[in-house]
Amino acid sequence: MRSRRTTLAVPASNPRFIEKARELPADEFFLDLEDAVAPQAKEEARAHVVAALNAGGWSDRVRVVRINDVTTPYAYRDVIEVVEGAGANLDCLMLPKASSPDHVVWLDLLLTQIEQASGLPVGRIGIEAQIEDARGLTRVEEIAGSSRRLETLVFGPGDLMASLNMKTLVVGEQPPGYTEGDAYHFILMRILLAARAHDLQAIDGPYFGVRDVEAFTRAARRSAALGFDGKWVLHPAQIEAGNAVYSPSQEDYDHAELILDAYDHATRVQGRGAAMLGDEMIDEASRKMALVIAAKGRAAGMKRTRSDESSA
Repeated sequence: MRSRRTTLAVPASNPRFIEKARELPADEFFLDLEDAVAPQAKEEARAHVVAALNAGGWSDRVRVVRINDVTTPYAYRDVIEVVEGAGANLDCLMLPKASSPDHVVWLDLLLTQIEQASGLPVGRIGIEAQIEDARGLTRVEEIAGSSRRLETLVFGPGDLMASLNMKTLVVGEQPPGYTEGDAYHFILMRILLAARAHDLQAIDGPYFGVRDVEAFTRAARRSAALGFDGKWVLHPAQIEAGNAVYSPSQEDYDHAELILDAYDHATRVQGRGAAMLGDEMIDEASRKMALVIAAKGRAAGMKRTRSDESSA
C-alpha cells in the first residue's frame, strides 16, 4: 500500500513551484496539467512535467500527473507526451471528472498501447480517478471496478459542490446554514465504500483556506475518522498537519502490532481462536481492525516503541 496521507498539488506550468515541491514532505505529489494551467500554456506545461519527472530527486514519494478530462482536446496529448517522455519515472495518472467507467477504460487502453509501443512494463502505471460531479458519484461503484490499474478514488469537492448547486463558495467548508452534522458525509461514505469494495485507497479533496491550518485539520479529521487514507494539500503549511491526522497515534500503532503478535501466537502456537492481551479479549475481528492501523503506520514509516504486553 502506497502512503498517501498528503497529496500535494503542483501547477505544471510553474517550474519554481515544481522545484520547491521536491523539498516538501508530502507522501505524494501531482503535477497538474488541468485546472492549474491556462489553455495556452498546456503544451509548455507538458514539457515541464517530462523534464521534472526525468530529473528525479523525488525520493520515494508517489509521482503523479493530473491530465485534462476526457471531454477536452488536451487529454490524449497529455497521456501520449507524458508517458512516452517520462513513463519510466511515473507512478500514476490522475483522471479528473471521471463520470463514467468508460473514461477509465479509455485511459487504461491508451496507457497499454503506449506502454507496448515504448517497451514499458504493461500495467505498471496506475490510475487515480476523481469523482467530481453527480453523474460520477451515482456511478462510483462501476468506476471503482473498471480497471485493474485503479489505485485510488479522489473526492473533488469544488466541481461536485457546483454540480449539486450547493450554496457555498468555500471549498472544503460546510455550506452556510448547514449547522448540524456534515454536509459531505454521504458523499464521502459513498466514495469510501466503493473504494474499499474494490481494494482501493480513498483520498479526500482540498481545503482552500490554505493558511488556516486549524480549519484544515478539523476538516481532515472528519474524513480520517471515516477511514480515508489521506487528503490533498495546496500549501506547504498543510502538509505536517495532514501527515499527522492520517497517521495512527504511536500508542494505537504499538497496540495494533501487539494485537497482531498476540493473535498470531494464540492461533499458530496455542491453537486458539481468541486470546487475552492484558485485560482485552482479542479475536479474528480484532486482528482485522489491527491490520488496518498497523498497515497505515507501516506505510507512514512508523517504528514500534513497545514489543510486549501481558498476554495469555
